[in-house]
Formats: sequence, structure tokens, C-alpha cells
Amino acid sequence: LHGELVAALKSTGKSFEIFYVDDGSTDGSFDVLRQIASVSAVKVIRFRRNFGQTAALACGAERATGDTVIFLDADRQNDPADIPNLLKKMGEGFDVVSGWRFDRKDAPLTRKFPSAIANRIISLVTGVHLHDYGCTLKAYRRDILKNVRLYGEMHRFIPVYARLVGARIAEIKVNHRPRVAGVTKYGLTRTFKVVLDL
Repeated sequence: LHGELVAALKSTGKSFEIFYVDDGSTDGSFDVLRQIASVSAVKVIRFRRNFGQTAALACGAERATGDTVIFLDADRQNDPADIPNLLKKMGEGFDVVSGWRFDRKDAPLTRKFPSAIANRIISLVTGVHLHDYGCTLKAYRRDILKNVRLYGEMHRFIPVYARLVGARIAEIKVNHRPRVAGVTKYGLTRTFKVVLDL
């Protein structure tokens, strides 16, 4: 992942910083991150236990110093090669560019179906119409994130908060890859938590 990420970021010709947030991993991730940090200018943040994806994203956003913040899952299903396309779309004057996993490589019944229901409900209730609120791969202008306080499953609602302050939002199709390692923490019960947060 690190190699792909650095290659994608260097291809943009822009300066960048990378934050890795280890959300209480028990699989040796932190040891790998320490090795990467010893030879590369990355910042590694380690949580004592798993506080959830929203807390991890908020932690990275709070420490970012650039004009643009891009979130990415470390399970390698998000493709870093899509980052230049997100930035290109932002260059058209958008404040938020959301990834849409158009050809999603997940289990239909336990992942895709609940996600489709949640996306429809969120769009209906908020008036912000995105196909894929759950895709972590999104780009934001950092000033949009400054006053957003996240908790629960609220990371998927950042585009809604952004719209409330007048942000221009776009959505582009992104590559979604099959999971090669680890076990997903998401399932049918997560849909109910999302609805409660909504």
C-alpha cells in the first residue's frame, strides 16, 4: 500500500504528507508502520484500542497541514491510483470529491445491499445525492473539515456537513479491489448505527 500511495502522490507533482492511523490493530500493522517510518517521511499515530473508523479519520484530519485532505482505507480495496483523478476533479472548483465504488468487489447480501439502502436513506433525508457515502476514498478542502466534529459513524456524513456550509460536491467513479487480507468490521448491524447517526 505504501509503495502505491507514494507513487500516486508523486505523480501529481504536488507536495504531500502521509499519516497512518493504527486503530488498535492486533495483526502486526504497527511494527510494519514503524519500519516504513524509519525509512520514509510518514507520521504514524497509534490508538490504544479500536475506536472506529470515524475516530481514525478525525485524528488524521486534525493533524493535516495541507490544503487538501484525502482519506483512504488501508485494506487495499481503495486504489491510490485514483488520487490524481480526485485532485483533477477538485481543480474544477469542487470542495469535496467523493469516490463511487461503481464496480464494488464485496459480498452482495451482507455488504452491497445494506450499503445501497443506507445510501438511499441518507440521500433522501439530507438532499445530498451521492451513490456511495460509505466509500472512504474522498478528497476535501481542509478548511471544510476544520469545524466538523465527528463521532459514531459520522465520517460518512462529512459531505452533508460540507453542503451545509456551501461546499460544492462532486462524485467520480473509482476502482474498487477485492479484499486480500484482514476481515471486514462492517455488516448488517452497521446499517442500523448509520441510520441512528443520521
